[in-house]
Amino acid sequence: MSNDRPRVKLQPGGDKRAMLGHPWIFSNELAMDAAAKALPPGEIVTLIRPDGRPLGAAFFNPHSLIAARLLTRDADRAIDESFLHKRLQRALKLRERLVGAPFYRLVHAEADGIPGCVIDRFGDVIVVEPNAAGADRLVEMLTGALDRLLKPRAIVISGDGTARSLEGLAPVQRVVKGALDGAIELQEHGTRFLADLAEGQKTGWFYDQRDNRLLASRFAKDADVLDLYSYSGGFGVQAARHGAKSVLSVDRSEPALSLARRAAALNEVGDTLTTESAEAFDFLEQAGVAHRTFDLVLADPPAFVKSKKDFHQGGRAYRKLARLCAARVRTGGFLFLASCSHHMPAEEFRTQVARGLHEAGRSGRILHATGAAPDHPVHPMLPESAYLKALLLQVD
Repeated sequence: MSNDRPRVKLQPGGDKRAMLGHPWIFSNELAMDAAAKALPPGEIVTLIRPDGRPLGAAFFNPHSLIAARLLTRDADRAIDESFLHKRLQRALKLRERLVGAPFYRLVHAEADGIPGCVIDRFGDVIVVEPNAAGADRLVEMLTGALDRLLKPRAIVISGDGTARSLEGLAPVQRVVKGALDGAIELQEHGTRFLADLAEGQKTGWFYDQRDNRLLASRFAKDADVLDLYSYSGGFGVQAARHGAKSVLSVDRSEPALSLARRAAALNEVGDTLTTESAEAFDFLEQAGVAHRTFDLVLADPPAFVKSKKDFHQGGRAYRKLARLCAARVRTGGFLFLASCSHHMPAEEFRTQVARGLHEAGRSGRILHATGAAPDHPVHPMLPESAYLKALLLQVD
């Protein structure tokens, strides 16, 4: 072994999961001696198996439950801009085949070989979200590799979620190349949208629902549509463009609703889409009092289960949302519900939706059970990274 990286040894038996292909090493699987504990978060280390053989190179964070994130099984491989460039090239080639138009998630963390990092592409603007200490330390090299590969006019570093805080990282929002001048236009399945990359949620847009938006729009023709948690209009504008009679987009963020209205105008469906600033549960309660109903109800809420301790409370929230939404669907109409909580298993989500449907006094059938678009691939040994699940039902 020729590299001079710090070495961190696995406990006896601590390499079992890693030898089966798992990319994470937990802190209790490592010999966390004084030298390991003294390493700075995000250090690239060589992992050593209990028998003294190298396991590979990894990001290391002595303060995180996920203490090591495997980068490569080649322990002597240099982790430099060339390494990242090759990973990005591979990811780009796949996205060009999967999506075509340059609007997609370019890198989805471990599944694309850059642990703890997601990168979204908006044409000639790139947003990097480093959620692990190792990815955060490599930002300069990452931006260099991105610049070399795609020559974007702007690169944004953005991140303020739970994942960063668990890694001991502060929120970040800065432009490291070029400048942003208002919202960015993007396209999905021929529909134009606007994303706020400076002030919006996460990277500014949720590409994971791209194909689900198109799926739901198949049921929008001549329909009155209610789009809850609409954000900047992904589902609602797509529905309007596919022939909805009316679309009401509801979100608590007026800036997001403004983008939805602007996107509707861009697609010449401004007369079809209206907006209302409100909390979804409050809106649904009031709509129930007013006996308002719709042919298609869409609800794509933020995560109700942000950690394991929220599991039962979050499950009840999904059940309540399903109950209130189902009550607003006209007989024979359609209901789309999603969960982006990776702590909420797909079967449990389905159970809570079914219970909510029953509590509303309704019945129906599941037409589609889906997940994230394929530019959000899942590492085979990280099934929990298949966080998004969605159900489309017809309601009797």
